Amino acid sequence: MAKIPMTSDGYVRLQDELKRLKSVDRPAIIRAISEARDHGDISENAEYIAARERQGFIEGRVLELEDKIARAEVIDVSKLSGKVVKFGATVTLADEETDEKVVYQIVGEDEADIAEGRLSVTSPLARALIGKSISDSVEVTTPRGGARSYEIIKVQFR
Repeated sequence: MAKIPMTSDGYVRLQDELKRLKSVDRPAIIRAISEARDHGDISENAEYIAARERQGFIEGRVLELEDKIARAEVIDVSKLSGKVVKFGATVTLADEETDEKVVYQIVGEDEADIAEGRLSVTSPLARALIGKSISDSVEVTTPRGGARSYEIIKVQFR
């Protein structure tokens, strides 16, 4: 059973989602199924069918979250340091063509949100950055097929 690396924030978010699914969403869908069943013939009842599908989704997500939480390897980023990029690092990069600067924190897959500057450890850019140091250059192929080169300006652990 492989461990899943994640930050403590990511772990808390998964726990919060699991708690909400079990204490709010699950009881609500059970009530919705009961109400839909009260409307008569369930074989042609769209409300009942939709509620059952939603219940299936919720139960599947609960199982997925319980598995991820059980396999979580929580990494306390505040205890890390150094100038080498590794999981949890916040990296400032400069595009070598445009000099545009971007800042990403390398996090677990479930925590990734590029709009918020959280880059999945499994993404091509993060894989290229891991093990590199300040002033190193990395080249990565973008999803659109073009190659981009970045220089590592700063590595922080916060």
